[in-house]
Amino acid sequence: MLAGPGIRSVLVTIVVRGGSSHGMFRAGSSPVAARPPAAGKPGRFGRPQRRLGAGLVQLVCVLAGLGLGLLLPRITTGTSVASTRVVEALVTIGFGTLGLVSIIFSLLFLVVQWAFGSLSPRLNLFRDDPVLWQTFGVAVGVFVFSITAALVIGNDPQVSVIVPAVEVAAVLAVVALMRVLQLRAFASIQLAPTLAAIAAEGRGILDDLYRRPCPAAPRPAVALPPLRRTVIWPYGQAILQQVHLPRLLDAAGSAVIVLQAGIGDTLQHGAPVAGLHGGDVTDAAVLRGLVPGRERTFGQDPLFAFRLLADIGLRALSPAVNDPATAVQVLDTIQGILSPLVTRDLDVAEVADESGTVRVVLALPSWDDYLRTSLDDLIESAARSPMVLLRARALLTRLLNSAPQRHRSSIAWRLKHAQDLMAGNFPAIWHQAELPRDPHRTFCGGGTPGRMASAGHLRGSLPCRLPPASWREIAPPSASALG
Repeated sequence: MLAGPGIRSVLVTIVVRGGSSHGMFRAGSSPVAARPPAAGKPGRFGRPQRRLGAGLVQLVCVLAGLGLGLLLPRITTGTSVASTRVVEALVTIGFGTLGLVSIIFSLLFLVVQWAFGSLSPRLNLFRDDPVLWQTFGVAVGVFVFSITAALVIGNDPQVSVIVPAVEVAAVLAVVALMRVLQLRAFASIQLAPTLAAIAAEGRGILDDLYRRPCPAAPRPAVALPPLRRTVIWPYGQAILQQVHLPRLLDAAGSAVIVLQAGIGDTLQHGAPVAGLHGGDVTDAAVLRGLVPGRERTFGQDPLFAFRLLADIGLRALSPAVNDPATAVQVLDTIQGILSPLVTRDLDVAEVADESGTVRVVLALPSWDDYLRTSLDDLIESAARSPMVLLRARALLTRLLNSAPQRHRSSIAWRLKHAQDLMAGNFPAIWHQAELPRDPHRTFCGGGTPGRMASAGHLRGSLPCRLPPASWREIAPPSASALG
C-alpha cells in the first residue's frame, strides 16, 4: 500500500495489469475492492517527478550573487583589507568565470551531438543532468557577485575580509563543480557508463512499479461498472510523460477512470485518453491528472530504458556502423534488466482509494511488450550476425529457465526464431554451438576448457575439429627434412 500525497491522505495501490487497460476487465455492476497489496513506501508513482528548470536555477544563483554583492561590502566590523586589490581580484575573477560558461556549452554540444549520432537521438542523460545547469548557474552567480561587489566598494579605502573570503569559496565551488561536470561529460561519451546509466534508470522505475514476486497462477479479471463515456485529448500532439495519481483519485469520486493511453505514448488531438465507468467526471479534472511533454522521460515510463537500449543496438547493427560487439554489450545490459523482471508480478493495474475501492486503472506494459520493445527488432536486424544471434539465444535461454509458466510462451517462440535464423544463415556455426560440451576436449591454441577459462581465454575459443593425428599430417616439415 502506497501513501500518496494529495489534498487528503490517499492510500494508493498500484497493481499494473499487463497490456492496455481496455479489454482486460469484465463488465460488472460496481467497482471491486482491490486485492490486498504488499506494503511499501511511496515511489515515483505517488507524485510526478518535476525537474527544477534550468532557468530557475540560474535565476536563484543570479539573485544570490546580487544580494551578496550588495550586502557583504557594507559590513564594517571585523578585519578589513585594502579595497584596491580586492576590486582588481573581483573584476578579474568575475570576467574569468565567463570563460567557464563557454566550456560548459562546449561540453554540452559535444556530448549531445555525439549521443545523437552514435547512440540514440532520444538519449538526453547529460543534457538533463542537474550538475550541468547547477555549474552554469553558480558560474553566472559568481560573475554577478564579483561585478556587483566591485561596484559597491567603489572608492572605499577598506573592505571587510569577508568579501574576498566569499569570493575564494565561490571560486572553489565552481572549480569542484567543473571537475564533476567534466567527469560526467567524459563518462557520457563512453559506451559502458552510458549503458549502465540507462540500466540504472530502468531498474529504478521497475523496482518502484513491480514489488512482488510473480504468483503461480494469474488472478481473475476485475469487474468494472459499465462504460459511460470517453475522455478525448483536446490539445495538439504530445507525449504522456507522467500520471498524477492523487489528482485522478480526487477527481474520480464514484467513477472508475480507466486510462487508455500508456505512459510514453503519443497523444493525438481527438484520440481517447481515458474511459469513465460507473460515474461521470469532468474532462478538465481527468486531464489535470495527466502530465504531457515534448519527449519521453525516465520519470514513470517503464519502457523508455528498453527503447533506448534497442536504439543503440539497432544503430550498431546498421550497415553504416556494423558493430555487432556493441549490440552484444547492449544485450548484456538488457538481460540485466529483464532477469529480475521476469520473476516479478506484472499482474497489477488498479489504483485504490483509501477505502480500498478501485478508482483508477493504469495502462502499463505486459511482459510481451517488454520483450517486443527490447529484443524483436534486434533479433531481426542481427540475422547476418552470428555473434549477436548467439548472445540473444543465451539471453532467451536463461530467461526461459527462470521464467514462471505464464511468461514462457512469449520467450519460447522468440528463442525458436533466433535459433532458426542461426541455423538457416550460419549452419556451420550453429552446428558447432550445438555440440555437447566435453570438459576434456582440446581447444585450438592448446589447453582444456578449464585451464583456458582460468587464463581468461575461453570466450571465443573453438574446439579443434582435427584429431591429433591430423595435426601431424599437416604440420610443417622440420629443418632437417628441408636440409
